[in-house]
Amino acid sequence: MLLYNDAWAPIPAERHPWALGRPAREVWADIWEVIEPQLAAVMATGEGFVTFNQMLPMERGGVPHETYWNYSFSPIVDESGAVVGILNQGNETTDAVLAERAVRDSEERLQRALGSSKVGTWDWDVSADRVRADRRFAELYGVDPDRAADGAPIADYVGRFHPDDVDRVSSAINSTIAEASEFAEEYRLVGADGEITWVLATGRCQRDATTGTLRFPGIVLDISERRREEDRRRALIELDERLRDLDDPVDIAETSAEILGRTLGVSRAGYGTIDPEAETITIERDWNAPGVKSIAGTLHFRDYGTYIDDLKRGETVACENADTDSRTRATADALKAISAHSFINMPVTEQGEFVALVFVNHAEARQWRDADIAFMRDLAERTRSASERRRAEGDLRALAASLEAQVAERSAELLRAEEQLRQAQKMEAVGQLTGGIAHDFNNMLAVVIGGLNLLKRRLARGETDLDRYIDGAMEGAERAASLTQRLLAFSRQQPLDPKPVDANRLVADMTELLVRTLGEQARVETVLAAGLWRAHADPSQTESAILNLCVNARDAMPDGGRLTIETCNVHVDDSYARDAAIEPGQYVQIAVTDTGEGMTADVIEKAFDPFFTTKGIGKGTGLGLSQVFGFVRQSGGHVKIYSEPGSGTTVKLYLPRFYGPDEDVAVRAAEAATADGHSDEVILVVEDEARVRAYSVEALRELGYTVISAASGPEALALIEGGQQVTLLFTDVMMPDMTGRQLADRALKALPGLKILFTTGYTRNAVVHNGVLDPGTNFLPKPFGIEQLAAKVRAALDS
Repeated sequence: MLLYNDAWAPIPAERHPWALGRPAREVWADIWEVIEPQLAAVMATGEGFVTFNQMLPMERGGVPHETYWNYSFSPIVDESGAVVGILNQGNETTDAVLAERAVRDSEERLQRALGSSKVGTWDWDVSADRVRADRRFAELYGVDPDRAADGAPIADYVGRFHPDDVDRVSSAINSTIAEASEFAEEYRLVGADGEITWVLATGRCQRDATTGTLRFPGIVLDISERRREEDRRRALIELDERLRDLDDPVDIAETSAEILGRTLGVSRAGYGTIDPEAETITIERDWNAPGVKSIAGTLHFRDYGTYIDDLKRGETVACENADTDSRTRATADALKAISAHSFINMPVTEQGEFVALVFVNHAEARQWRDADIAFMRDLAERTRSASERRRAEGDLRALAASLEAQVAERSAELLRAEEQLRQAQKMEAVGQLTGGIAHDFNNMLAVVIGGLNLLKRRLARGETDLDRYIDGAMEGAERAASLTQRLLAFSRQQPLDPKPVDANRLVADMTELLVRTLGEQARVETVLAAGLWRAHADPSQTESAILNLCVNARDAMPDGGRLTIETCNVHVDDSYARDAAIEPGQYVQIAVTDTGEGMTADVIEKAFDPFFTTKGIGKGTGLGLSQVFGFVRQSGGHVKIYSEPGSGTTVKLYLPRFYGPDEDVAVRAAEAATADGHSDEVILVVEDEARVRAYSVEALRELGYTVISAASGPEALALIEGGQQVTLLFTDVMMPDMTGRQLADRALKALPGLKILFTTGYTRNAVVHNGVLDPGTNFLPKPFGIEQLAAKVRAALDS
């Protein structure tokens, strides 16, 4: 039964008051393995037990804790002397034990840190000029450690200061003493072997408040490796910057050798190419410290030791002293003669082959650090990468130049081949075109010539039944003229007179003509859009195009079918406009659809070619669709065929939308009767071709006009300026000496009210620009019949 007083109650902690009166083994189950033997010994022997800082793994809050205790167990005996209980007295020492342990660990860590980092401490009694220092400090400054422990004058410690740092450090020490301030300086110490050690010394000078003496304690830290690492890092940065502007591999190697030698502080550094069979190294250039001679040239490895065997195995050779190294002992004098008492030779391999060597030589024996070798390897790798990159860039430039030359040559070949192909295609197209023209013109001319020959023979015999010969010759000539107009339309050279066109009214007015022309086998339907925009096109050519498409559609339905003409507004986006080679924007669409046989893809591809036709011989010229195509493209629009065999065909015309006033909207022109002239209307005919001039004069006189003529512009101008009254100037456009346009301009100045009618057989002239008639121009294309002449003259006079 465990009993305790109030002062002991905190020890069981959360177990109180449950622990009061409970068996001890239950209360202290967590530490029973430790205290049970101690309790048992007291019970068995009757002797007390005392322990100090005893560790007990006690549970607190359900978690085991490492706790420490000072406690005693004293026996309680009855009257007979038997042990009947144990008195426990104790107190916890956990905080004190852990604090002492922390201090001890800290001291151990400090000692380890001081030992590994070469930290030394000093305490300078400035007044007595005695510097007491530990062993590390004494070794760094070259002072006997025992002497340093007792205290040596400051002069004993400054002997190893680097000459270049003495003044700076002395000035800083004097300032610190004078101002009783802090001291922190980095400087160099020179060892007995000449090796440089960088140190960081920090301390604080202070005056003793009781004695008034100056004390200057501090520590010194060997920072050589840090400084060397900084030097190496700066060297690599410098290497990268300098190599950036170099292309020659020899310049790259020399620059790298210079940086390597300066950074490691050696006598020589360089690169060489290796001949593993001959066991030689060839050095083009090397870097040498002042007073050290170059070894550029070819050297034999065996003259300087046996380490070539290690290099062949790809091993880096680091020799610290040629006199003691087994590989160089026999050749040490030769090595020292070239300032290579110590050296590092690092092989460079490519595809497993020993091809080059990077090396450093030093005139004195020297201990090489792993960091020196690592830096040398890093620098060599960067140099090799830069050389390979420059070589690759050179190869790439050469390849690019070669490829450019090849591409230029190939492009020239392709251009020549393309030009030859274009020429062949052009000749093929010209052959097809001229063949078609020759075929049709020969047929037409055969009718004209044959009819005129028969007419001449019958007239000679006095026959009067000659109408059929005259009609046949006229028909042949008219067909020839029509063929010429179709060719001009295909080549986009016909003169167009674009106006705002109401396509709905145009189609509606054509319906009766279409029904009459197509016959009963084609059922014509129209689907006309409400709110249709006006198109900008030549009304008569638009009508001709629709008629052409409808005739083709009828021919595609030999057994009859439905023909639909549909109108609508469309917007052509950028993508479709690029494909169609037209401007994006708003268009009026006229679509002609049939339910006929349809077209294959290869037929669609050739459908717009002149004289291409799928109809039988004598049933088509092959110029219908080409004429439609030329007219639409010349109008700034687009034409597209949609068809599949057995599913009919749709041809869509896209004509540009007209933006302008609502008046003067063109519809289908009504057929007018020939209008005769009056004798008081004087027409001046100007034509350089005598036969055409004679025909025009006779035709106009036949129509009732008074006619005079001139063979050239100057001749006509002389008549007008001479006082000849003229009502209408009917002039050819293309004439020598003066064009019809120039004549008209001069004549209008003399006769401001003069009416002008131009005629020509070729449209690329002064009254037609980009295939469009100049505004307000009266124009009659050649060839023309008397009815066409009569209508145009009457219209010009009445305008």
